[in-house]
Amino acid sequence: MDVAIKIFLILHFIGLAGIIGSWLAVIKEPRVVAGMLHGAILQVVTGLALVGLNEANDADLNHMKIGIKLVVAVVILVLAIVGMKKERQNPGSTAALAHAAGLLGVVNVIIAVLW
Repeated sequence: MDVAIKIFLILHFIGLAGIIGSWLAVIKEPRVVAGMLHGAILQVVTGLALVGLNEANDADLNHMKIGIKLVVAVVILVLAIVGMKKERQNPGSTAALAHAAGLLGVVNVIIAVLW
């Protein structure tokens, strides 16, 4: 069980890097890119898997923190989906969505570390 948790945690960090890294990569000409969407999907899926695995392992979890992080991750996912659709229709028009997704990714890290 420990190995599975560690693998999903690594994948969770990779998803986070996809969101924030993609945002930083396009910050001079901000737009929503596929890396943000893929990172958001990976974050939500691996986050849920981590909660399930840790619950099965009888770990002591802070459910309030997990709930808030889930809401933030789902908002990032929605922003990425909407941004990708808008970007296809009107390239370069998704700067606000890109900044929101990137900043919410940073907020999720802050919640994870400080709470």
